[in-house]
Amino acid sequence: MVATQSNQRPGIAADATRTLPDFCSAASVFTLAVVAELVVVTDALAPDAHLQWRGFATATVFVVWLALLASLLLCRLTPLLARWPRGVAYLVAWCALVALVAAASALVVWLDRALGTGLTPAASARFIVGNTVLTALLGAALLRYFHVLAEWRARLAAVARAQFDALQARIRPHFLYNSMNTVAALVRVDPDAAERTVLDLSELFRAALGSDDRPSTLGAELALVDRYLAVEQLRLGARLKVERRLDDLPADLALPALLLQPLVENAIYHGIQPRRDGGTLRITGRCTAAGVEIEIVNPLPELASPAGNGQGLDNVRRRIAYHFGGRGALEAHADGHEFCVCVRLPNARPHR
Repeated sequence: MVATQSNQRPGIAADATRTLPDFCSAASVFTLAVVAELVVVTDALAPDAHLQWRGFATATVFVVWLALLASLLLCRLTPLLARWPRGVAYLVAWCALVALVAAASALVVWLDRALGTGLTPAASARFIVGNTVLTALLGAALLRYFHVLAEWRARLAAVARAQFDALQARIRPHFLYNSMNTVAALVRVDPDAAERTVLDLSELFRAALGSDDRPSTLGAELALVDRYLAVEQLRLGARLKVERRLDDLPADLALPALLLQPLVENAIYHGIQPRRDGGTLRITGRCTAAGVEIEIVNPLPELASPAGNGQGLDNVRRRIAYHFGGRGALEAHADGHEFCVCVRLPNARPHR
């Protein structure tokens, strides 16, 4: 397998982009708001605290307002931060947070004095300095947390992407060899069938060796499965029986490319092919409240065959987790004399 190289040259901007968190995401905003509120709760629960409900409510509104302002500021600064080295970007973000809180605290004190509401402490300088110092400490910790989380997600995405590329670029040698023999045998006997087989193989290779990461659809993936089954049907003949029960599945449902065909290939290779009389492959699909469920069931071989390493199932499972998170799943289990693989896909589009 030949590794592909990115056209982007390594540099400062690329380094910052790889590890810079997504400050505009809802998770980042929620984290800032929760940490700010935890500070208020901790201050209220302190043994020498005299914070009443009015003061607690006021402090909550103040810190949540600051958290939203900080999130907006970091989100707007992200394009600028991405141009700088990673260390400089985080330092600028930290300084921006500290300056924002200092300015907001001073503004709140000025408004409180002008309106005479008495919501802020009498020692205004201590209030402003205290908020600034606390922001400096918590801001550094939060930015470090965001940095570690962004690096972890980047590494996870790189591993998932590498596995996705390996799965795309991988066609079983035995399948290629047997398919070519089938085409060679059909050229003189049934040229039309040989031509159809070549077209089916070309589609399979296009999907398996494609370098783009454009999402596919359920309809396109089922059509790819049909092409694969057509090739295997010519090779295995009456030994391969296929039952389909796909009830009104949404053909435009977005999902990663080459997700179902490897599962069908595993079912034939490990379940149908080793059996002397072959067997029946059942592909069923149904819509659920959460999305779509697709089951692929094959008979177990009559004799114990060498167990595979489960790499195919594990790769598909990781790709589902990478694209859908906890909303998608792949479950596999043996039930009596059959092996069942169930794929659960959500209605929403992949988040990757």
